[in-house]
Amino acid sequence: MKYLIVGLGNIGRQYENTRHNIGFMVLDALAEASNAVFTTVRYGNRTEIRIKGRTFILIKPSTFMNLSGNAVNYWLQKENIPVEKMLVIVDDLALPFGTLRLKPRGSDAGHNGLKHIQQILGSDVYPRLRFGIGNDFPKGFQVEYVLSQFTEEERKELPEKIERAEEIIKSFGLAGIQITMNQYNNK
Repeated sequence: MKYLIVGLGNIGRQYENTRHNIGFMVLDALAEASNAVFTTVRYGNRTEIRIKGRTFILIKPSTFMNLSGNAVNYWLQKENIPVEKMLVIVDDLALPFGTLRLKPRGSDAGHNGLKHIQQILGSDVYPRLRFGIGNDFPKGFQVEYVLSQFTEEERKELPEKIERAEEIIKSFGLAGIQITMNQYNNK
């Protein structure tokens, strides 16, 4: 069985380790834990890991956030993976920092990456893991906030939160979305 795991973010050094790139950061940690190395491919960077007989194809789109749907659609088709076996990891302003929520579907909540994926797929029915980045910014400064680095305090907590996201991704592929939501969403 194959799963497509897509971590959303923006390419380029100026975006590294920013809140908006938490999807990339989670996939980097997951790949590193398995000694997997990303290679540059069409629409992004790709690697794969195997866990208990299942293949997890990790994609970090190079299309920039607002065109994430192009990479998602391409890799779903190329790998012949049904949309319910795809998981998108995305930053979420509506959740407190470090809060993780797995959902089988949902609105884009104003997130341009999710909005484009929904537009390209023609549906909001695809699993996503929302990683809370908080919303501690003055009115009108949302863009600056999501494109900024984590605070020193957040950086201390980040490894633990990313590790939990890795557990959720593995459980998604091994136990399924319902069991994983029941196990992780209320903690």
